[in-house]
Amino acid sequence: MTNRDKKTDVIVVGGGPAGIACGITLARAGKEVVIIERGLFAGSKNVFGGAIYTHSVKELFPNFETEAPLERRTVEHNYAILGEKDSTTISYKKDNNGSYSVIRAKFDRWMAEEAKKAGAYLVEETVVRELIVENGKVIGVRTELEDYFADIVVLADGVNSLLARQIGLRKDIQTKDVALSVKEVIKLDKDLINQRFNIKDGEGSIVEIFGGPMLGMLGLGFMYTNTDSVTIGLGVTLDELVKANYRPFELLEQLKNHPKIAPLIEGGTLKEYSAHMIPEGGYKKIPQLVSDGVMVVGDAAMLVNNLHWEGTNLALISGKLAGEAAVEALDDKDFSKKSLSRYEKKLNNSFVMKDMKTYKDLFDVMHVRKKAFLDYYLKKVNAFFEMFTSADGVPKRENYWKFIKSLFTDRGIIELFKDIFAIIKLVWSILI
Repeated sequence: MTNRDKKTDVIVVGGGPAGIACGITLARAGKEVVIIERGLFAGSKNVFGGAIYTHSVKELFPNFETEAPLERRTVEHNYAILGEKDSTTISYKKDNNGSYSVIRAKFDRWMAEEAKKAGAYLVEETVVRELIVENGKVIGVRTELEDYFADIVVLADGVNSLLARQIGLRKDIQTKDVALSVKEVIKLDKDLINQRFNIKDGEGSIVEIFGGPMLGMLGLGFMYTNTDSVTIGLGVTLDELVKANYRPFELLEQLKNHPKIAPLIEGGTLKEYSAHMIPEGGYKKIPQLVSDGVMVVGDAAMLVNNLHWEGTNLALISGKLAGEAAVEALDDKDFSKKSLSRYEKKLNNSFVMKDMKTYKDLFDVMHVRKKAFLDYYLKKVNAFFEMFTSADGVPKRENYWKFIKSLFTDRGIIELFKDIFAIIKLVWSILI
């Protein structure tokens, strides 16, 4: 018997959220599916900020809140604007279950086990070298050990997706369209975490960070509270790192030493360090998602909503929708591009693509006006609150007018109008 005789229904390349979501959807429908993961186990190589969103996870795992390995339930979102030494923080607190912090190595492994229980076959520690193409149709994958054949192949192999590039579904990624994210998990006593973040056992806090060592750069930072650790990290586009000749771990060290951040992690010990590439191109950089015998999901499809820090939920839903499209194609015994285009239609009708399209012009604007929006105005926010909270013997009205005047003299009338026009253009594209 040849390997081709042992052909399966679907091969999924990648055991992250998108791949597992696709695999479990197929397995639950009674289809044969093989998930190939290059890591030691599903989740061993997966990196993200730290939160999964309840709505999307429940679509696949309705009882995950009582079954999955969760860290803390998010009850507070903080937005920290960091200057070089000062900061302004805006907080929103509500006791709900919109998201949970998780450790990916634990959570992804749990999802993979659920997929196996449903009937999916998981092949770990195996790297897919290339796609097998016959008469223009993808019919399988080639690993370092053997070939696997299937009616459909789903690519969930991450932001680089060499496989999608191999068959021309996407071009080489430009350095401005991808960020390098680095993070540390710092072990802290849970009572210290509760005290410093003003939360209780089981409650979690998220801090989204602007400025600081990333002033003037297309980059953002983040902190997430786990049960007995804190995740801290940042992501900066590759072209910014090259231009500034920065190494990302140097920026992370600066962030950790900022007066706003340092007290929150003081006394902690490093538990984990990791780095990961994140899609930054947005809607305009989404590749071709479907061809004969193949679909692309998750990070490989550039499905990340950076403004809202959403990636895992988009990956889960894209994988689920690809799985549904594959089930229909298998029932019809039609694996052509036209048949698999059901996936693209489902995706376009979901919040995933609608949200991606909403922010289609965001990165065009930010690349042009980054010095204004990610440096000048961040500093001005802190400058306003420094002025507003000072009692320096100068009449308040004089301080107000001095601050207003500085907006025009420091930035210049022409640049101010360009900034205003850019904001109007961006808001218009979002709302219309």
